[in-house]
Amino acid sequence: MSSAVGGQAQIFAGDEVTVLEGSSFCRSGRVGDMSAHQAQGMFVKDTRIISTWELLVDDQPLTPLAVVGDDPFSATFVCHSDPRSPGADPSVVVERRRLIGEGMREDIAVLNFGAEPLGATMTLVVDSDFADLFAVKDGHPHRRGVVHRQVTEQQLELSMSLAGRLRGVRIHTDDGTVTHSGISWRLAVPPHTRWTTTLHALPTEDGAEPGQSFPAGRPVATTSPSKRQRQWETGLPRVKCDNDALQQAIERSIIDLGSLRIPDTDRPEESVVAAGAPWFMTLFGRDSLLTSLMCLPWDVDLAGGTLAALARRQGQRVDALSEEEPGKILHEVRLGLDESAALGGSATYFGSIDSTPLFVMVLGEAVRWGLPGDQLAELLPAADRALSWIQDYGDLDDDGFVEYQRKTDRGLLNQGWKDSHDSISGRDGRLAHGPIALAEVQGYVYAAYTARASLATLSGDEATAEQFLAKAQKLQGQFEKAFWLPEYGYYALALDGDKHPVDALASNQGHCLWTGIASNEHAAEVAEQLLSPSMFTGWGIRTLAQGMGAYNPISYHNGSVWPHDNALTVAGLAGYGHTEAAGKVAAALIDASTSFAGRLPELFCGFDRTVLSTPVSYPTACSPQAWAAATPLSLLSSLLHLQPDTEHGTVHAANGLPKQWGRVRLTDLSIGDRTVDIDSSTLQ
Repeated sequence: MSSAVGGQAQIFAGDEVTVLEGSSFCRSGRVGDMSAHQAQGMFVKDTRIISTWELLVDDQPLTPLAVVGDDPFSATFVCHSDPRSPGADPSVVVERRRLIGEGMREDIAVLNFGAEPLGATMTLVVDSDFADLFAVKDGHPHRRGVVHRQVTEQQLELSMSLAGRLRGVRIHTDDGTVTHSGISWRLAVPPHTRWTTTLHALPTEDGAEPGQSFPAGRPVATTSPSKRQRQWETGLPRVKCDNDALQQAIERSIIDLGSLRIPDTDRPEESVVAAGAPWFMTLFGRDSLLTSLMCLPWDVDLAGGTLAALARRQGQRVDALSEEEPGKILHEVRLGLDESAALGGSATYFGSIDSTPLFVMVLGEAVRWGLPGDQLAELLPAADRALSWIQDYGDLDDDGFVEYQRKTDRGLLNQGWKDSHDSISGRDGRLAHGPIALAEVQGYVYAAYTARASLATLSGDEATAEQFLAKAQKLQGQFEKAFWLPEYGYYALALDGDKHPVDALASNQGHCLWTGIASNEHAAEVAEQLLSPSMFTGWGIRTLAQGMGAYNPISYHNGSVWPHDNALTVAGLAGYGHTEAAGKVAAALIDASTSFAGRLPELFCGFDRTVLSTPVSYPTACSPQAWAAATPLSLLSSLLHLQPDTEHGTVHAANGLPKQWGRVRLTDLSIGDRTVDIDSSTLQ
């Protein structure tokens, strides 16, 4: 599959342009300039190593024309300078091709379309504050140390030392004049010709710099970022859809997921999936696990790499600030210069209530899709430690449910996937107090128990299998009694610290269908509630129902639409046999994707489709974002009812696709060491 959707270049929309590769990314305006006063810059390992990057012609800023990109790691900014005389048309075009890898390369071309030779001075103003990524994101960047500048004939080096750690950036030119504030060129460009130069900006850590990802003069297609992206795309099953919107969404997903794979910092030869661009280009627990699971059966290696990376960082001790506990799976890893700015004041923060059971659940699913036996043997002890954490630390009051309450005020107040401070409330809008037991988390624990039972059966350990099946059955019974609200016909969002149901109608119960903890008796009522007008917008299912006290369609978690949340619900609906409802939600999401050039964002606003004929963007949504990118793949897997049979090297399937999608063909779908083809037109 080609790098660009449909073989065409991507045209960037919006005021901000992000290019990324691995854990490095660059965010700028539409002329390519980066401002220290905005959430822009070049970021490496969660640190803004370039805060100002402004190109001027005769001391004047450029005017944007277009921004085009062929790959996630590149963009070309087409601009013009001011007219050379009052009233004349612009005649000087500036093209800036930016490539991001282990550092940044920028190729600048000045094209003179005038009748006379161009005489001008071009200046690049450069600065760095080495600010923490989240300080930039929140609009409060500040220098926590002194920026040192060193100028040589062809290089400007900026660096900062903090807490014994040294970060820097070296900007190299072959033909410019270097000063402490940047680089300048004196131009004399004949009519209808072009002048070019190339800049390299390479990060340094403790004085060492990586090799150049994009050496000047070398074709980009032969560089490691390009090869890595191409290998990812060509190694996946091929998809052919009759429906153009679905085809575009699938192709965009594959490209974006490739761009969100980052090298594991401990083992650079292995890939994990980052949570999302631009602010979450790092390993997460919940996000990386859910994305990996949603990408099954498309790529089992992504799950294997993510599981291994998380297992290596599994909790070993009790630490209140970082919320680390033995067996616990982390929430996120941060690599910034200033660790004190991270959650919990630590590079690794463990404040997630769901990543630990999800680890076991994903391992079980990955094995079903062909994860090799030697990897299972390496990961199974970590899964058992995770299960021990559920028993020893996750259940705070020994009532059989897993709850959370942050250990200090440095941590996240809410520690499920809806982690904003106001996301857990009742019908009247009052916030729940802790410890809080989320409905979907009990489902994840249930699925973890059943996954461990399946793994035990696989190895012939029937005693362990029976033990965990019994745990799952007991939890399911307790869940039904405590969470079902017969007066409303749905499951409670959570239990609060007094074990009272948090009775808001929310999307979390869709995850309870996905994990299988919901009873067959109540699944139909849940499906009806999820597709009711108060929940279903016509573009997807809201996180919180219209009519609830905290409902707000432009909030982060209280009425917005999250594609991954919907995808898991679609999987649950399909699993309980509600195929028509599942197809309705899936079709709505793909319809919504057309308003975002095929790329589903992290979330969008929860306005009704009958009121607004296009989905409304959420202003600060990540795009691309990992589990949103995985959503179209997950929708196909769910509606084709794909079930692996590794023993016989085949995949069972059934056609639950919406009629408007027409025919879908999958080629070279992997199952263990075999591949299969699936054609929806031949399925019942």
